[in-house]
Amino acid sequence: MNSTALGRVIRRAESRARERAEPCGMCGIPVEKEHTHLLDERGGALLCVCRACSVLFPEENGRYRRVPSRRIRLTGVRPDDLGVPVGLAFFTRDAQGAVTAHYPSPMGTTGWTVEPAVWAAAVAACPPLETLAPGVEALLVNAVRDADERWLVPVDDCYRLVAIIRGSWKGLSGGTRVWPEIEAFFTRLAEGESCRT
Repeated sequence: MNSTALGRVIRRAESRARERAEPCGMCGIPVEKEHTHLLDERGGALLCVCRACSVLFPEENGRYRRVPSRRIRLTGVRPDDLGVPVGLAFFTRDAQGAVTAHYPSPMGTTGWTVEPAVWAAAVAACPPLETLAPGVEALLVNAVRDADERWLVPVDDCYRLVAIIRGSWKGLSGGTRVWPEIEAFFTRLAEGESCRT
């Protein structure tokens, strides 16, 4: 293979990689595998953004809010106290203070509104919940198969978990693949690694 042919092969491979890369939701250029997300407050959508666009938006900036990266293991709040009907759920707070609980399923998420008194009791038991950034951070609870995990995480971690469940679930009970995938997600979280799949 001569250098011209090798160059074409390399350019084609690079072109395919760019085509597969997620585009920046602001400027359209391909984003890196590890990238930031912005919440579009008007539409409620999470946008993948390149590094250059991410620095244009501070944590709070009107229409767009940058999703922070902090992950904190929590104690003090129990899933039973939150009225979680399933073993795996995440809780988000909107700008007005209303809290919605979401539980992941093979079809996406199902949500319900948490009673204000229930959330107030959870915050009293676990003060870091007071700092939960509206729309972009979540309380993630895992009590599946005797797990005891409670985390304050970026909301995009929760949607990655939903994607894992949607992609791995088989049959009525999830099959054999979904549960190890969920465990691996929480292991990465505990080890301080990115929860990307």
